Amino acid sequence: MRTILLLLASNIFMTFAWYYHLKHEGWPLWKAIVLSWGIAFFEYLLMVPANRLGYAGGFSAFQLKIIQEVITLFVFAVFAVTVLKEPFHIRYLLAFALLLGAVYVMFRK
Repeated sequence: MRTILLLLASNIFMTFAWYYHLKHEGWPLWKAIVLSWGIAFFEYLLMVPANRLGYAGGFSAFQLKIIQEVITLFVFAVFAVTVLKEPFHIRYLLAFALLLGAVYVMFRK
């Protein structure tokens, strides 16, 4: 569970690092890059331990990656709707369902 919580927290930081600057079109590119790198530093402080703990705890690297992708999609969807004020379409739910199918396939014995 620690792995999942660390991955969730790291993805929140990374989503802000990658996309928050889109709200600020007037910022110069260098400012967006410096801010993004500053935020991403904290993402790495969480992502690296999450992957090490998960790998040592029995997850394969492939499993860790697919978990991370599902978390990323969920975090991004919440971010896009709440922070960027983008509309949410039903096709996004279908895409998410397909990704959950990938999780099922990844963890199936």
